[in-house]
Order: sequence, then C-alpha cells, then structure tokens
Amino acid sequence: MTANQIELSGVNKYYGAYHALRNIDLKIRKGSFVALVGPSGCGKSTLLRSLAGLESISEGELVIAGARMNGVPPRKRDLAMVFQSYALYPHMTVEENLTYSLRMRGVGKAEARRKAEEVAATTGLSNLLGRYPRELSGGQRQRVAMSRAIIRNPKAFLFDEPLSNLDAALRVHMRKEIRALHDRLGATSVYVTHDQIEAMTMADHVVVMRQGVIEQQGAPLELYDRPANQFVAGFIGSPAMNFVPCIAGADGRSLVLDLGTPQTVIAPKAVAAGRVLIMGIRPEHIELSSEADATLRLPVGAVESTGAATYVTTATLPELVIVLNSRIQIRPGETVPLRLDQSHLHLFDKETQLRLP
Repeated sequence: MTANQIELSGVNKYYGAYHALRNIDLKIRKGSFVALVGPSGCGKSTLLRSLAGLESISEGELVIAGARMNGVPPRKRDLAMVFQSYALYPHMTVEENLTYSLRMRGVGKAEARRKAEEVAATTGLSNLLGRYPRELSGGQRQRVAMSRAIIRNPKAFLFDEPLSNLDAALRVHMRKEIRALHDRLGATSVYVTHDQIEAMTMADHVVVMRQGVIEQQGAPLELYDRPANQFVAGFIGSPAMNFVPCIAGADGRSLVLDLGTPQTVIAPKAVAAGRVLIMGIRPEHIELSSEADATLRLPVGAVESTGAATYVTTATLPELVIVLNSRIQIRPGETVPLRLDQSHLHLFDKETQLRLP
C-alpha cells in the first residue's frame, strides 16, 4: 500500500479571533495529485502556506515523509512552491533562475548547468536558457517557475493558483502539461485553485473547502455523483446543479416541486410525508421528451447554442438550466415537455443541507 507523503491531523489556524482552518484532517498519498478547491476566502491558500511553513499551525500536527514538521522552517521542509506570480528573479537568466537554489546549496557550476539543461529539455525551455523573464511569455514564465521547482527534486510540489494569470486557451494547455509532468516525475503535488474544472480534470483527489472546513474529499467523479451536501453539489459541476424546493407528498413516494406553480414528480426513494427538501438535478440529466413521457412541462426563458450543445433556461422561479447535446429549435415563451432522469435525482434536507443517503 502506498505510504502517505503528507498528513495533517486536527489542524487549526487562528489569526487572532478569526478561525481560518478548522480541524483539518487530510492524508496525501505519495505520488498523488491533490487539488484544494473552494471559493475565495475558504482557507485553501492558508492550508497550502501552512504546508510550506509560510504560516504557522495554531493546533494539530503536520507530518511530511514521516517527519513531524510543526515549527520546522520552510527551507528545511524540502517542498517546492510554484506561485501565481511566478516569483522569478528579473535580473537573472532562465538558467540562473533554475540553478539558484542548487548554487545556494553548494552544487558546482558544471553540475548545476547539467541539471538545468536536463530539466529544460523536459519542460521545453532548452532554447530559452539565456533569456531573461521580461523576454518570455506568460506560459514560458510558468514553465520556468515549474522547472525551478522540479530541479530541486523535492518531497512534494505545492501549486498556488499557478494558471490564474494566463488566458483561457493557455490555461487548458498548461494544465495538461502540469499533469503530464506530475506523471512523468512520479511526484506528489498539492494544487490550489478556485476553478473546479481545473480540479476535476487534473486531480486524483479533490478536497472541497468552505469557511476553513473540508466539506468533502474524494475522487473527482465521486464528488460529482455523490455530493455530501448542497454546497458541494452546487460547487462541483459546470453549469451548476439545479436546485428546487419541494415537499414530500402524502404517499411518501412523490415530490411537489415549487417552480412558481406546483409540479409533481416521483421521488427516487421513500420520504416521510410532508418533509421539506431541496431536489437537485444536473443540467445534463434533464431532456426534452414526448408529451406522454413528460415529467414536467415548463416555459422557456432563454435559449443559447454553442454549436455542439444547446443551453435552455426555463422561465420559472427558480430557473432550471438544461444542457442538450444537439441543435434544437426552441423559442423563448414556448412551454416544453421535459423528462427528469430519476436515477440522477438528489435530495437534500432543507435545514441541514445534507444529502439524503
């Protein structure tokens, strides 16, 4: 069984009276790619900086590669951090930026140059070793920042929103590069992002945070298919999951949805009569149907086509977003028959927001 490279147990972080991290328990396997994701201010960057030693832990224990790291200074943790701002030395060439940490550790000039050339060949920088950061594009600077981390051969790589300064097309390209590099190196990577698509496409293990708490963690598709609560269900997935207030019918097998006007659907499981719930369903699990098979009949508010898919928004409160993988001729104002995929309905308790098992 693969050993854990990083373990956090009961970790708390306070800034005065502000409780930034709350009872964090997290195990990161050696060689895994873990994404910390959540809205701004959720604590993901604080957690990453606590791993790096840039923030001190108020309570709990941090273990890296079997050694307790509480109070150990950053330089002795053997972790490499890649920052959003790249943090390159502007007066140094690419080669000098790559070899700086080696030279500080007493590695000879020839050996440092050999390692720089080796890493540059891996990251596509071989022709840029003599250039300065100001002469590089954003994507090239990001490669230099990653290469500088790789050359140290650290116990783990820590990425702090490294792609947020790049345009959309380059972000997609670079996330493939980062994941491919991770796989080639057999590295352990911890990656902070506010972009759940980045987290879903890059990581083996996703940690969803809110207000300093880990709401849920697991494989990307596990979080997508079985969200623990309404927050995770709404945060993971794009477009977001649709939520509709509802009440369980007297028979315990039906749900009366509140969409401005009551509509009744079959519940995916038996529910206590009168229980107040939130029904969740993802946009791709609603489809156009015949009148005979319709679960709902709803007015259309907006229709947007991307060519490959058609996005339909209903003229209801709350709105439902529907993703159809075809070009459908629907006009705003029409009332259309829709079918909900019963196997993909989620029910959440109105008060606790927890998903019903």
